[in-house]
Amino acid sequence: MSTDTYLAVFLGSKTSSKWTAWNAMPEAERKAKEQAGMAAWKGWVEKHQGAIEPMGGPLGKTKKVDGKGIADIANEMGAFTVVRAASHEAAAKMFENHPHFTIFPGERVEIMPVLPIPSG
Repeated sequence: MSTDTYLAVFLGSKTSSKWTAWNAMPEAERKAKEQAGMAAWKGWVEKHQGAIEPMGGPLGKTKKVDGKGIADIANEMGAFTVVRAASHEAAAKMFENHPHFTIFPGERVEIMPVLPIPSG
């Protein structure tokens, strides 16, 4: 079963050394990096705009539901986007050197195929 649609999930731990260093930066320096990061992210979107659908966005607080009930938890997921590409490898290449981890304190982007739901 092949697909040309891929889900990209932006990940990073708020307890990582990258986040600790980010939060320890002087406010003016951090704000300047945020502006540079947003400009770079906008450039990434413009470069890949024909492949992005939908753009996605940040993810909010997480709730876990299991046999014990409902609980608030934290995980590494921070945002998502959906892209179209000729292959899984081509989709992954779109995220090489992404600002999420080259400027911002994110750790990685994981890309996975969105498989069609079997009918019948």
